[in-house]
Amino acid sequence: MTTLSTIERDALASLSDAPMLAQVQEWSSINSGTRNISGVAAMAGKLSDAFAVLPGKIDLVAPAPVTSVGPDGAVSDLAHGRHFHLTVRPDAPVQMLFTGHMDTVYPLDHPFQALTFLDKGTLNGPGVADMKGGLSVMLAALNAVEASPLAGRIGYEVVINSDEETGSASSAALLAQGARGKVAALTYEPALPDGTLAGARGGTGNFSIVVHGKSAHAGRNPEEGRNAIVAAADIALRLSKLRSPLLAVNPARIEGGGPNNVVPELAILRINFRPSSLEEIARAKAAIDNVVAAVAAEHDVKVHVHGAFNRPPKPIDPGAANLFELVKTAGAALGLAIAWRTTGGVCDGNNIAACGVPVVDTMGPRGGAIHSPDEFLIVDSLAERAALSALTILRIAEKGSL
Repeated sequence: MTTLSTIERDALASLSDAPMLAQVQEWSSINSGTRNISGVAAMAGKLSDAFAVLPGKIDLVAPAPVTSVGPDGAVSDLAHGRHFHLTVRPDAPVQMLFTGHMDTVYPLDHPFQALTFLDKGTLNGPGVADMKGGLSVMLAALNAVEASPLAGRIGYEVVINSDEETGSASSAALLAQGARGKVAALTYEPALPDGTLAGARGGTGNFSIVVHGKSAHAGRNPEEGRNAIVAAADIALRLSKLRSPLLAVNPARIEGGGPNNVVPELAILRINFRPSSLEEIARAKAAIDNVVAAVAAEHDVKVHVHGAFNRPPKPIDPGAANLFELVKTAGAALGLAIAWRTTGGVCDGNNIAACGVPVVDTMGPRGGAIHSPDEFLIVDSLAERAALSALTILRIAEKGSL
């Protein structure tokens, strides 16, 4: 077990739960569901004000163009909010990346909008853990670092995107740019209630497969029709056979059809893949191509595939293992037992790891039941996790590497 140096102890001395909790309450009262563009804009403004205490340049970056397939099969542009970007000391010898997201999964019309204390130490509310609490932890940690004489040794970028909960399609390029040249990255998804961190992660790919058939009367001349729903169902069944311990396949929904007496001419299959390796992504891509071609020929329909494997798997490679050990050692100096485990969930840590940068992506506060009305934050983990981050950053600054 390591101990804290005087420099480290002084840097961490100002961390306190109370101001961070007030920040979380203010930010969580803003509905910033990904599609609530005005709410996301309000949150971006609050973040710009709060992070202005750091000695860097703040930009609100326009989202990259993104398209989506509607229920009518048409491809249209999808609106997103601007992304927060901060650059501090780009010429410092050690460079790191810190990321988070300002959006939540709760749209403006969702019934879960209010904050409630379940007890004096547990706050229930939309985004309190995922990740308004994480953003507050990040800011507090960076403030602590800036108060240290080691601050001049480290430069960093902060990227807080507006679309993480829907896959970061409009911010992927910004994340990749931010990762360039960094020795390590920290992302502020919540830790589990017991403090366990996410280790290796699988990847994900979301696809909308659009099938165009031919309508006909279901009684008079059905043989002249080409049933798009049957073809989409056939694609779903064939692709579901790809399932293996290394690849989850979830045909989630088929949209289309109409009156019972009309052969449906349009269907859209929404399907998700969760690969645990790059080899499984290659296998799935090849299978999608083969299945689509076979079904199109067999059913005499036209098929268009929209989507991609947007987040590759995140293994624990040697660089990531070194970073986890550094976090574990920092935790031990604070009296925290740090452990991690593999998870099937995905986040921006997947994108960062794909750039070759070691990342720990659950540096936020302890909490749970995220993406549900039971979401909660453990209040006394705010300062605890800010101290863990700050100490990790200071030790990287001091060493100059992992």
